[in-house]
Amino acid sequence: MVEKPKSPRTAPKVVDVARIAGVSTATVSRVLNDPDKVSQTTRDAVLAAVKETGYRVNRAARNLRTNSSRAILALVPNLSNPFFSNILSGLERELNAQDYSLLVTDSGDAPLTSDQMDRLISAGQADGLIVLDGSISQADFAKVQANNPSCPVVFACEWVEDVKCPSVRADNLGGVQKLVDHLWENGHRRFGHVMGPASNVLAQVRRDAFLLRVQELGGDMREEWTIPGDFSIDAGRAAAEKIGAMTEAPTAWICASDQIAFGLIAGLTRAGINVPTDVSVAGFDNIEMTEVFNPPLTTIHQSRNQMGHSAARAILELIRGRENDAEIYILPVHLVDRDSTGPAPR
Repeated sequence: MVEKPKSPRTAPKVVDVARIAGVSTATVSRVLNDPDKVSQTTRDAVLAAVKETGYRVNRAARNLRTNSSRAILALVPNLSNPFFSNILSGLERELNAQDYSLLVTDSGDAPLTSDQMDRLISAGQADGLIVLDGSISQADFAKVQANNPSCPVVFACEWVEDVKCPSVRADNLGGVQKLVDHLWENGHRRFGHVMGPASNVLAQVRRDAFLLRVQELGGDMREEWTIPGDFSIDAGRAAAEKIGAMTEAPTAWICASDQIAFGLIAGLTRAGINVPTDVSVAGFDNIEMTEVFNPPLTTIHQSRNQMGHSAARAILELIRGRENDAEIYILPVHLVDRDSTGPAPR
């Protein structure tokens, strides 16, 4: 007896989901496309039915119908920097939960021009732009906003001054103050700072916070003790060479990033200067390597994953019609005290 071939299984349809969930097909569509307008009970019923049936949204057809890409483009200044990984993870999880995709581009060593950003938005067919790069000029950003008025923009971590967009950032001022206070309580009175890029808004805020707090406490700081850098390990190594040549140097150094601190400690150790016996070193960010570095690094923890989640929620609110009110969301930070800092040498 010849067995008849089995007929191919029919792909589940939206009507199947609606029947199992006990709702209309229009309600299923609302849950999948605009869930905030549907009650939690209805959302749960529809999503359970989607899982049971194995229904898959035809993204291409939906995007053509709604004139929407359901994608968000993130501009990252340096994808090789581990600092950004947790922010992107938070972004992707929040966006995926709302059925959006995340597109990522490395804005590279040179600041993006308005023409380049226009091409990226057009090529990526993005519904919104999340910017993690603070090196873009205000003039270029104004052009992008003028050329793409329907494309909402949110800043995450870094920002561009005088550009009116929602911004999610850490409490950089409070974080640096916590570091200075911690070192002051350990008896340090001579302070140095290794900066990030001079044109970077984040580096400027952290430098200014450092100078202000040391001045408020009455500590000793000199112009030559504020050393230019660029957030990299190499910047820390270069700073160590300058410190080694100083006739009198600070007993405590606060770096604008953890990677700078890694390079600084490595360079000081190579020069025979012990951390923290001879000098204390602190960073900022609390990236993954800080706990296992030798010595483990004292730093400021900022919730980068939460930053990504918050930025994603902000961009989705703009897409759904909230006015661009340029609200600034400042996330709390806390000090992580490890072995790279200690009492001031006698």
